[in-house]
Amino acid sequence: MPDLVIIQMALDEAILRLEKSVDLDNIDERFEAELLLGFVLAKNRAFLRAFAEKALSSEQYQRFITYIQRRCYGEPIAYILGEREFWSLSLKVTPATLIPRPETEILVDYVLNSSYLSKKSFKEHPLRIADLGTGSGAIACALAYSRSHWQLDAVDFSREALMVAKENARHLGLTNINFYYGSWCEPLQGFYDVIVANPPYIEDQDQHLVRGDVRFEPCSALVSGQQGLDDIQLIISQAPAFLKSQGLLALEHGYQQGAAVRDLFKQADFVKVQTLQDFSGQDRVTLAYYSGG
Repeated sequence: MPDLVIIQMALDEAILRLEKSVDLDNIDERFEAELLLGFVLAKNRAFLRAFAEKALSSEQYQRFITYIQRRCYGEPIAYILGEREFWSLSLKVTPATLIPRPETEILVDYVLNSSYLSKKSFKEHPLRIADLGTGSGAIACALAYSRSHWQLDAVDFSREALMVAKENARHLGLTNINFYYGSWCEPLQGFYDVIVANPPYIEDQDQHLVRGDVRFEPCSALVSGQQGLDDIQLIISQAPAFLKSQGLLALEHGYQQGAAVRDLFKQADFVKVQTLQDFSGQDRVTLAYYSGG
């Protein structure tokens, strides 16, 4: 380390390292450098610009450069920081959990704002919702935080992920989520108004698995057979046994899978099947209501 390193010097060095990295593509080097240094200093980006001549301690500089080196190898910023914002909530994430994406907020938004569900939901009769493959607990925490009178059951077959989800719920002060270990619907008991899931949906030979952030994320949370539909098909087949009549099943999926998922729903006696698009206009969430019960 040089005898004296000021904020601007550290940022310039970090930006240069990020620009030279062969493991990063299409990133904003300055934004990421400022984000990581801001995390080290517990300051926002405006502070870094206003006090660009402020000196860093040796410990601060070394910690910052260590983070930059990890990022240069392609490690996701969410794992470096140990947190990710979802639905305006700060959630802990680890390599045992999928990193929450903005696209998943589309699913949350529908459940929270569905006029049909709003008519069913009263404090005397709160909705009962299951979140399958909860991971970090992003969906369950967002729903539980937004509707404190709803009851959430969150399921995951990774004990490590469940520990993270429980910690997030505890940090947010949520008391309306129960957590269960198991695969998809297996741990569920009774009937639910809503079942939601962001299951694995990437094909096992998809070239994107060796690129970007997904290289560091748990494969079990990403890959689902040759067509990426194995887990979605399993959930659709299991869910009717746990849904109330006209209960909602909502699933996130890949942008090219909308038609296939709609067909799977229709084959399983679901009605009012519809697909929601993400912010790029791509198919992202398909939902339907169970006609049995």
